Amino acid sequence: MARIQTPNRVRGTQDIFGSEQRRFAHVLDTFDRVRKLYCFQRVEIPVFEATEVFARSIGETTDVVSKEMYTFPDRGGDSLTLRPEFTAGLARAYLTEGWQQFAPLKLATSGAVFRYERPQKGRYRQFHQIDAEILGAPEPAADVELLTLADQLLHELGIAEGVTLQLNTLGDADTRDAWRAALVSHFEKHRGDLSEDSLARLDKNPLRILDSKDPRDRPIADAAPGIDDFLTSEAGAFFESVTKGLEAAGVAWTRNARLVRGLDYYRHTAFEFVTDRLGAQGTVLAGGRYDGLIESLGGAPTAGVGWAAGVERLAMLLEEPSFEGPVNVVAESGGLELAATAAVAALRRAGIAAEATIEGSPRKRFDKALKRKPSQTYSLSVRDDALNQSQRSYGADQDALDRVRAIVEPVIVAQQ
Repeated sequence: MARIQTPNRVRGTQDIFGSEQRRFAHVLDTFDRVRKLYCFQRVEIPVFEATEVFARSIGETTDVVSKEMYTFPDRGGDSLTLRPEFTAGLARAYLTEGWQQFAPLKLATSGAVFRYERPQKGRYRQFHQIDAEILGAPEPAADVELLTLADQLLHELGIAEGVTLQLNTLGDADTRDAWRAALVSHFEKHRGDLSEDSLARLDKNPLRILDSKDPRDRPIADAAPGIDDFLTSEAGAFFESVTKGLEAAGVAWTRNARLVRGLDYYRHTAFEFVTDRLGAQGTVLAGGRYDGLIESLGGAPTAGVGWAAGVERLAMLLEEPSFEGPVNVVAESGGLELAATAAVAALRRAGIAAEATIEGSPRKRFDKALKRKPSQTYSLSVRDDALNQSQRSYGADQDALDRVRAIVEPVIVAQQ
């Protein structure tokens, strides 16, 4: 009979296990704890949406839409797309589920997202993000709130050292229109020297040329006019309010006047938290204000600001989280398996992580229990026809030992 070939894991996906999973879970647990401090509601949205949700919100000319989305027809003939990010789906839900009545809304979510891109360090085709958004709040205080949340999250994860908040303003609509026209005029003068990608962007999305990594584009992009020359007084005042709010909240930042967002619905604040600890792809958290997004999906003009961060990339910056092993109740003599089972059940009901080692040869159970890395063992054995109970610590303090004994002893007595 031919040997059955086991299918391989799909390229760009991952199986998360052991210490890697503990770092992953620590990011999610810390995010959940910190977002509660800021009164952000947890929400869940679909993994897939109608393709137009992303095509209209992210933009037809972006690489995400044109090259990276997982799009497929369902059996009814509708075009669906696995979410490449969260903001568009949250904006759709805000409109279709009547969440406008609760505005301003502070929302948080997390989960898998999908992009068909070349896998590299910390980047996958199925990866995971945490996401925070404020919808219906046009004031700069909302930007400050989100940035302060992000800054506290990085500090609570213990990875803030070496991470820098880079901040810029994209101005209001008048600012952006004037700056865009000046950029187009500048890049047109150098059309013959631009890369192929930048030539395509020149007609559709000229701000993205400022992001180009192509060495042919860098001197031209670096010489392009900056946004500050085109800021309206209102846009300048908005940015000043954000920076003063950050300083009041104790959040350090630096100006990056070349930080942009290519789509027209982005306004005012754009930001990235960056590090040099992840190689060339150094962004760990990014976002901005998108006051025109809801309108692009058919809603009334609605303010919005948010950010997202890759869980895998944050986890890569973490040290191994401290791991407190469970209590392991070991039946070292035959006939004590049920007593060990009863003891473990009592510990779990008391909120103590525990497991029983009751399988295999009784003489080998203690060694087997140690391989499970317990914080303490509680051994049951029969010696000279008498039941013996003993504890050993592997990191547990005396209070933890005493608490376990107080729970287990009466259970064992009742089993006799």
